[in-house]
Amino acid sequence: MFQNVKEDIASVFDRDPAARSAFEVLTCYPGLHARVIHRMTNKLWHANLKWLARFISHIGRWFTGVEIHPGATIGRRFFIDHGMGVVIGETAEIGDDVTLYHGVTLGGTSWKEGKRHPTLGNGVVVGAGAKILGPIMIGDGAKIGSNAVVVKDVPAGATAAGIPARILDEEKKSTGGFNAYGIGNDRNDPVNKALHGLIGHSMTVDQRIEFILEQLEKMGVRVDEERATADKFDPNHLNKIVD
Repeated sequence: MFQNVKEDIASVFDRDPAARSAFEVLTCYPGLHARVIHRMTNKLWHANLKWLARFISHIGRWFTGVEIHPGATIGRRFFIDHGMGVVIGETAEIGDDVTLYHGVTLGGTSWKEGKRHPTLGNGVVVGAGAKILGPIMIGDGAKIGSNAVVVKDVPAGATAAGIPARILDEEKKSTGGFNAYGIGNDRNDPVNKALHGLIGHSMTVDQRIEFILEQLEKMGVRVDEERATADKFDPNHLNKIVD
């Protein structure tokens, strides 16, 4: 038991640069507390003391904000960063060296008995707010992007993101497809796209106006006032703000 806790503390130092001392980790990390409580409740669960296991698990949820069913199977050096809002279902299986961020759900999609929660291989990282649903397999070393909804198997070493989650190719991964805390960098925000579209249209209109003013100047028409008015609006400045 103590050896397992030492491993858990060491894993916190490996994955969280904010950790400063073993005492701080032991007293201030709800993810670690939830893991210790789960070890206890899991033993009670398999000893057929199921109500007691659920009751202690319920108390642990109240203290930590992390809900781990006593029947879940969890490997070594498991790390929950921040902890709040994590839910792990009864038939979930988690390998060694797995990292979950806050708001992650390992849930089911069926009310039938039997295997109904996901299996995570070794070294999997699941970003904040991600939902992995159903008896699917997340391969070793896979990464699940923040807020993703995963309902299909993810191969080992792959990165999945989006709603519903899709496997990102190497180019997207290299440009920041996986993000543990917030939305990705692929600019799928519709408001962002709309603003860029409007700015692009404004620049096209400005080019046409400039062409008309040049033709008028060639005809001897004074257009100084019109140029001064047009210069007050700079779409390039707005483009920088949106970016």
